Amino acid sequence: MSETDTSNKPKQIIVRNIRQKDIPEVVEVANLSFGIPGVAFQPEHYESHIRIFPEGQFCVEYDGKIVGACSSIIVNFEEYSEEHTIDEISDGGYIRNHNPKGTHLYGLDVVVHPDYQKLKIGRRLYEARRRLCRRLNLKSIVFGGRMPNYYKYANEMTPEQYVQEVIKKKIYDPVITFQTMNGFQFKKILPNYLSDDGASLKYATLMEWVNEDYVPPSDKDYRHALPVRITTVQYEMKKIGSFSDFAKQCEHYVHNSSKIRSDFIVFPEAVTLQLASFLGERFPSGQAQKAASFTNEYIKLFSDLAIKYSINIIAGSHYMEENNDLYNVAFLFKRDGTVEKQYKLHIPSQEEKWFGIQPGNELKVFDTECGKIAIVVGYDIQFPETARLAVDKGAQIIFTPFSAENEHDFLRLHYCARARAVENQAFVVTSGSFGHLTHVTQTDSRYGKSEIFSPIDFSFPGDGVIAKGQSNAETLVTGDVDLEALRRNREAGSVTPLKDRENHRFA
Repeated sequence: MSETDTSNKPKQIIVRNIRQKDIPEVVEVANLSFGIPGVAFQPEHYESHIRIFPEGQFCVEYDGKIVGACSSIIVNFEEYSEEHTIDEISDGGYIRNHNPKGTHLYGLDVVVHPDYQKLKIGRRLYEARRRLCRRLNLKSIVFGGRMPNYYKYANEMTPEQYVQEVIKKKIYDPVITFQTMNGFQFKKILPNYLSDDGASLKYATLMEWVNEDYVPPSDKDYRHALPVRITTVQYEMKKIGSFSDFAKQCEHYVHNSSKIRSDFIVFPEAVTLQLASFLGERFPSGQAQKAASFTNEYIKLFSDLAIKYSINIIAGSHYMEENNDLYNVAFLFKRDGTVEKQYKLHIPSQEEKWFGIQPGNELKVFDTECGKIAIVVGYDIQFPETARLAVDKGAQIIFTPFSAENEHDFLRLHYCARARAVENQAFVVTSGSFGHLTHVTQTDSRYGKSEIFSPIDFSFPGDGVIAKGQSNAETLVTGDVDLEALRRNREAGSVTPLKDRENHRFA
């Protein structure tokens, strides 16, 4: 039995504001990204950017190295010509025209190191801009984008025709395709936008992403929404022949969740017991111990997937050995590369009897860029004090990976999860497995349905069900939860159990 290799620490990816000391690295990445002399901003430009508008300048750091960056400015876009150039909108690169009271965030560049393009660096930078746009209550994000493949088609079609063919997926352009896939809409062609861009023949696309949460200035104190998209997996426990098969099945779910821009994906409890289908062990405790021997592979798999697909993963739970004891541990793999753990606290008699699982002793609440979350594993959700403690510590979303042998087991958890959402005014997300591994003792049958619950009030679905799957069918269940609506509900809902229980504590 191998111990967890703590020396093989997952690499961390961080999106943050650019600092003065980062400028040489950012300039290097910009020059590599554009590959065109004279196009990238120079050190003096970046120095001006972070002096004038520091919160609008972002970089991505991977394993301590800057691998991407972007620069932005706030303007009243209506004050500029519809056929403006990059020099006009950026004040020759110095952004002295930045207007803190402006209405639009203008993106000046996005640069990604060529060796790190598979880590969704550009997408992370676009998401950082979106969050800034929402936070500053700006109307939209606007920018002029390159058309690097246009020179190949310039003799056949106009710039407008070229862009439309790219949008229809009949022609591939790495920049336009990426921007439209990231939610930006083509507005018009900008001639003579970037004089040194020969591949684009000096043309650019005016692109825009509209902030659906924008509120006119008179209502700036009112926040419309803080949306979080969650995908929960109905995971099929089917026979596999190797850890590689397990990895492919998991990546399939993660990839499809990332395509719809989910912030979280949730897998079911004891998901790695699927490995027992090829481990050749009949006795349950031996199956759990052999599954635990894959801890390092499990951690590396989901750490890599979280970074690769820029998504936070609650990777179900996994049996893990520590100090010769076996624990049922739920892992949170953040998209920035950090890893968190939550031990199952209440162990059902069957799990203790057959697998020898020991209980954890601490309930944690984790900070994420999408609010505070807790992971309440399976049986733990049937104890009201567990969810109550999580919410008292600040949790807004409770994730519950579970496993159930039959419909009775499932329904107990289902009704308890719904109750926890109502009594704690919180979102509760469940993820279950289903299927038959007839030759694997204690994992031979699974009954599952994955669901997303809300409090029951006027701001939420009438039955408190945001999304649900069909029982025992392989699928991804996705729904959006609104943290701002939750905050308002806790303050002034039809009923306010969270506040009222603080005011009426019993001895």
